[in-house]
Amino acid sequence: MAGEGVSRLAGLLRQSRPASEESRSIRLGERDLGYVLRRSPRRSFALQVDHRGVRVAVPWPATQAEIDSFIRSHHDWLLGKLAVRVPPAVMMVEDGALFPLLGEMCRMRLGQGGRSARWRLGADGVEELVLPDGPGARQALVRALRARALPWFGERVAEFCYRLGHAVPAVRLSSARTRWGSCSSRSGIRLHWRLIHLSPTLIDYVVAHEVAHLAEMNHSPRFWAVVDALYPDWKAARVRLRDAGRALPVIDGADAALIAED
Repeated sequence: MAGEGVSRLAGLLRQSRPASEESRSIRLGERDLGYVLRRSPRRSFALQVDHRGVRVAVPWPATQAEIDSFIRSHHDWLLGKLAVRVPPAVMMVEDGALFPLLGEMCRMRLGQGGRSARWRLGADGVEELVLPDGPGARQALVRALRARALPWFGERVAEFCYRLGHAVPAVRLSSARTRWGSCSSRSGIRLHWRLIHLSPTLIDYVVAHEVAHLAEMNHSPRFWAVVDALYPDWKAARVRLRDAGRALPVIDGADAALIAED
C-alpha cells in the first residue's frame, strides 16, 4: 500500500509540474536536425513539423535515449517533410506590412511625411519603421536595416571578445550570398546585415562563431572548443540558423539564395 501511495504522489507531482521547452539536436544521416523538445504530463510521444520547424513532445519521465529512438524511427517521414520547401516570400514594401526584426514583428509605415527613415513605437506597442513613400522606399528600408544592424553587431562582438579576452576588431557589414559571417586577422569581422531579422540568440551564435576565429583561424576541434566555451548551445543554434535563413523574405532578389552556413 505504501508503495502505491508513493507512486500516486509521484504521478500527481508530475501532473502539477509545468511543461518545459528546450532546443536540442540529433544526427540523422548526413545532417544535424534541430528540434524543440517539449516535456509535459502527457503519456505518449508526438512529432510535429510546421513553419516553426520540428517539435517533439514527450512525457516528463522520457529518457534522451528513448527520445532519440523515437525520432530515428520516423527518419524517412521527417526528412520527407523537411524536403518540402516553400519558396521564400517577397517582402512587400507597403503601409502596414510586417517584417521580422530581432526575432519580433515590425511594421512598415509609408506616406507619413519625412524624407528619411525613422523608427518609432506604434500605439499598440509594435515597433514601426516609417519610410518615405515612393519608388525609393525599398532602398530606404535596406538602408534603415543596415544602419540598425551595425551598432547592434558591434556591441555583441565587443561582448564576446571580452569573454574571450581578445581585443575588439573592426566590425563591418557583409552582403555575401552564402555566409553569415567571416573573420580575418587583417580586416576584422564581417557579419551579414540580414542577421538583424533574426532573434538575438541566433545573432549571438554567429558572433560567437566569428569571434572564436580570432583564437583559431580554422574549423579544428580546438576551434569548436572555443565556440562551445563562448556559446554552449551552438549545435542546436547552427541548425536553427540554417532554417531561419531559408525562411527570410526576399527584399531585392539578390538575397534569395542566402543560407546559414560557415
